[in-house]
Amino acid sequence: MSNQRKIIHIDMDCFYAAVEMRDFPEYRNIPLAVGGDGPRSVLCTSNYQARQFGVRAAMPAIKAKQLCPELKIVHGRMDVYKQISKDIRAIFSRYTDLIEPLSLDEAYLDVTDATMCQGSATLIAEKIRADIFNELNLTASAGIAPNKFLAKIASDENKPNGQCVITPDKVSAFVEQLSLKKIPGIGPKTFAKLNRHGFVTCADVRQSNIRALQNIVGKFANSLYLKAHGVDNRALEVSRQRKSLAIETTLAQDINSQDECLLVIESLYQKLLTRLAPHSNREIIRQGVKLKFADFNQTTVETQSNECQQALFHSLLSKAYGRANKRGIRLVGLTLGFADEKDNNAQLTLPTF
Repeated sequence: MSNQRKIIHIDMDCFYAAVEMRDFPEYRNIPLAVGGDGPRSVLCTSNYQARQFGVRAAMPAIKAKQLCPELKIVHGRMDVYKQISKDIRAIFSRYTDLIEPLSLDEAYLDVTDATMCQGSATLIAEKIRADIFNELNLTASAGIAPNKFLAKIASDENKPNGQCVITPDKVSAFVEQLSLKKIPGIGPKTFAKLNRHGFVTCADVRQSNIRALQNIVGKFANSLYLKAHGVDNRALEVSRQRKSLAIETTLAQDINSQDECLLVIESLYQKLLTRLAPHSNREIIRQGVKLKFADFNQTTVETQSNECQQALFHSLLSKAYGRANKRGIRLVGLTLGFADEKDNNAQLTLPTF
């Protein structure tokens, strides 16, 4: 068995939008986004033509239209995306059983001990991407590296429809010049805070120490210091459990009464039951109600529960709405928490870092 890990991160290129362009030729050469087109809707993704105008995922549709007036916004077809994701997963399974899905359109693969393609992770990634294109007419990008952190960053280096390989001897040089804003967990505010203290690249972090970093980023300091040295010992989570189930809706207009919230919950509850059906073997341990207010602050009220009870959601809503303080409600959500599945035959792999 190889001592050097070989991790591939596969990331589909603008997945939802790419599926729409594949299935509807009239969308192929125009700026396209998938999401709602109402005044309060947000985008799931956009194609590369739209991104040239600054259109991005999670952007409000109204802002996207301001940036790109010609933008075509289509509603997503989640059932289609889920089926294609299964097809992609089946392709992965030809090369390794060690697969950690992150979402419908990306996953980690551990091919350390794979025998196909002469055991070359680079060739395996090329073959997977070719299979996806030839069989599904979609493109994917890949990152190949000795660990998950580097593989994920590498997959973004040559998008779309490309791949990047970081061999063990190139890790130090690659990480040294890496901007800290590319490290998962460092958002714009944290990056700006690090900048103010003189940290811009991983090279800057290497010249410092964990204690100094703790004063800036707190508990994230140890993780940041290790990543700046290209170190990430996390194993793939190949049997990740679903720990919760949630459904929510962003309202077209703010609502301003508890009774209106109750009507929304009535609708959400029925949809939640539908989503719960495939997980009927799971033990429920918690229920919750989430409200987002007009000022974008939000609150969640949860309690222990062993079944999905509509009346309990009503009670939780009363507590949550009591925190509104005359603010309008822009989003309502329901959540269920599951107990850990007990399987004495399964050995769960915990991340080590």
